[in-house]
Amino acid sequence: MHDASAPTPRPRMPLALLRLLPIGACLLVLGCAGPRAPQPGAAYAPPPVLTAEQSSSVAIHALGLVGTPYRYGGNTPEGGFDCSGLIGYVYRSSTGQATPRTVARMAGFGRPVPASELRSGDLVLFGSSTPSHAGIYVGAGQFVHAPSTGGEVRLDRLDGIYWSRQPMQARRL
Repeated sequence: MHDASAPTPRPRMPLALLRLLPIGACLLVLGCAGPRAPQPGAAYAPPPVLTAEQSSSVAIHALGLVGTPYRYGGNTPEGGFDCSGLIGYVYRSSTGQATPRTVARMAGFGRPVPASELRSGDLVLFGSSTPSHAGIYVGAGQFVHAPSTGGEVRLDRLDGIYWSRQPMQARRL
C-alpha cells in the first residue's frame, strides 16, 4: 500500500543548470539595460551631414560607375545595380555610411533639401507620395542613376524631358 503521509521526492535541478542561472540572470538584466526607444516628442537625431569633401567623393564615385549594367536587386559593380543598390554601394564605399535598401525608406533618411540648394552627393528621389526611383546628384543639374532592366547606370539631366515632369524631392545625408 502507498503511504499518503510520506512526502513525495521533488525532482532535483541538474547541477549544470544551476550554474547557468546566474549567467542567464545577468543576460536578462543586460538585455533590459540597452538603449531606450526615443520618447514621444523627443527630437530625432538624423545622421551627420556629409562634409563637402565627402559629398564630392560620393559624386565622383557615382560617375565612375556609369556604364555598369542594371540588375534588379543588384548592389555591386560585378553583379550590376538597381537604383537603391547603386546608392547604397556608393555611400558605403565613399563615406562608410549605410543607407536604406529601398527607395521608399530613403524618402525619410537624412534631411530634406530644397531643389534650389542641391549639391553634389545629395539624393534625388522621384515619384509622388512614395518615391519609386532615386539617384545621386553630381552637380550642374545632372544625376547618376540605374534606370531600368536592360539598361545601365547612366548620367541624366534633371531638366530633361522625362525627369523634369516627375515629382522630385532631395535628401542630404
